Amino acid sequence: MYDYILLDMIEKDLNNELEKCRDHFFRAAYIGKNELEQRRIRDAYEFGAMAHAGQKRKSGHPYFIHPVGVATIVAEELHLGADPIIAALLHDVVEDTPYTIEDIKERFGDDVAFLVDAVTKKQKSEYDMTKQLDNFRQMLYSINYDVRALLIKLADRLNNMRTLESMRPDKQMKIAGETDYFYAPLANRLGLYVVKSELENLSLKFRTPYEYAELRSKVMAYERENKDFMDEFQLMINKRLEAVGIKAYVRCQTRSVYAIWRKMQVSGKQFRQIEAIQVVNVVFENNPSRGIEKKQCLEIYSLLTDIFKEKPGSLVNYVDTPKENGYQALHFKLMGGNGQWIEMHVGSVRMANNSELGCIAEGEGSEHWVENFKEVLREIAAYGKEEDAFIENVVCNFYNDDITVFTPKGQTVVLPKGATALDFAYNIHTSIGHKAVYARVNGMIVPVQTILNRGDRVEIGTREGATPHRSWLDIVKSFRARKAIQAWFRKYDSEHKAEKEFQRCPLCLPLPGEEVIGFEQGPGKPIMLHKRNCADAISRSAKFGDSIVSVRFKSSDQKLYPVYLNIIAVDREKILYDLIKVISIDLGLNIVRLDMEPNYSLSRCKVGIMVHSINELSAIIACLNLIDGVEEVTRI
Repeated sequence: MYDYILLDMIEKDLNNELEKCRDHFFRAAYIGKNELEQRRIRDAYEFGAMAHAGQKRKSGHPYFIHPVGVATIVAEELHLGADPIIAALLHDVVEDTPYTIEDIKERFGDDVAFLVDAVTKKQKSEYDMTKQLDNFRQMLYSINYDVRALLIKLADRLNNMRTLESMRPDKQMKIAGETDYFYAPLANRLGLYVVKSELENLSLKFRTPYEYAELRSKVMAYERENKDFMDEFQLMINKRLEAVGIKAYVRCQTRSVYAIWRKMQVSGKQFRQIEAIQVVNVVFENNPSRGIEKKQCLEIYSLLTDIFKEKPGSLVNYVDTPKENGYQALHFKLMGGNGQWIEMHVGSVRMANNSELGCIAEGEGSEHWVENFKEVLREIAAYGKEEDAFIENVVCNFYNDDITVFTPKGQTVVLPKGATALDFAYNIHTSIGHKAVYARVNGMIVPVQTILNRGDRVEIGTREGATPHRSWLDIVKSFRARKAIQAWFRKYDSEHKAEKEFQRCPLCLPLPGEEVIGFEQGPGKPIMLHKRNCADAISRSAKFGDSIVSVRFKSSDQKLYPVYLNIIAVDREKILYDLIKVISIDLGLNIVRLDMEPNYSLSRCKVGIMVHSINELSAIIACLNLIDGVEEVTRI
């Protein structure tokens, strides 16, 4: 009897939560709406509640709490109109209830019906690629008609990520992988910085919860340590601007945990080595009497560099040349009183609003954004036709601007910004990439890892018998090149290094004890193990989520794994002897590689050893750090 009473109390609490969400939704949705629009929104709420009656989420909440949450985001955070709000309330009706698009069209009109149809997953007996990839492509094609459909899907994903705790770990990995691979870059391309940042943070939190919690703790400690100093720094800026009559607000903003984690991954640096963990934004009210916005940005830049030392070469002008997603501001770095470089972003209120709202922002440029995005999709559709090349190139373009380079015959090749001669080789033909040994850029012979610039003329030198290097995966920027290199090493490793039960990803090489996830590769094939933060794992989670399996990767006394360490030490007499003694004699490890590179007073040593697990590796690194003169030990 007590069990029934308890269940009844829980049911009432869950229903009360829906009522709170409903009240909050109506307050947000009614803002700026006329009486007719408010009535249509209420009718849609009642229809959606009736259609989803009796359905539950994994958390036990009434299912309709999810459409209400999505519609609240559309109204409150994306500031869309009545029809998108109504479509958000009804976005799962066709997929999860007996009602059809025709029913929605009859009740709420053609526009709402179109938006609901655009965000409804189409069920097929066979998919062109995979179910996930086909759904991504369907979403992208909807922008050819109306960007609001994409915005509803982003709101849908944001609400799902905010309520992901109730899902199983494998489902969390699938959804978080999709988010990191597709939805967050999509928000980035559409200029929705706040949405992008939250999606990235939530993705990292659910993919690697321990790593996320550890980094978040470091970020919070850093904020506490620097609070007094940053307060004083902002106060000085405010006084300087007030003295000359510039109305502006100055705000210190800490970069998101994901943004810091990404910088650490890209640079290979530790947390304390990352620059600009905090950014100071100066947002001014546009005053035409002081000139155009660019002139006002430069005036503030001049005023601040009069009282603070500027880092040479740090000025970046995104006012004249906005980012692909429309972002505008003036960036530069100033020396703070604690000796650290502080990144400054200076822009107008209009620029700040555009940065937050992106393609939703009203005014000049928003239509240009959408047309630019459509053009990118059309180019990629013609460029990548096999398997998932379309989606891979789309995601690459979400995060990167383009450059155009040329073959010796004048053929144009479009690559992501930062691409190398090796990317060029693979985009000409896979076999040319595999055999590439050097390049000629504008007639000058250079290594294949040379970064290309817009307008370069490129020629690739090949050699029969040449093969790819694993280090190329750290060099290439285009998905076509990365995919070809990964495929080559998958084939090589399957022939030479397949294990009885598990096969380690050749890109991230996980060790027993690390946070890992497995992917089924098909009947008779071993499960592929990845670190949860492996770029290939994130990509596979987004495209082949149904192949994810939970695994336990245990250490074994009989199994050793190669690991390479980078050791930086102060150069002194017998430093190499001490390193070898600790590794070979004290720890009893077999050294499989040793490279020593003196550099004036510092020495850089690359050591290859064999270990059983990540815990053993951590203990080895701790021992090496105790050697006199050793400054840093990192895993390569």
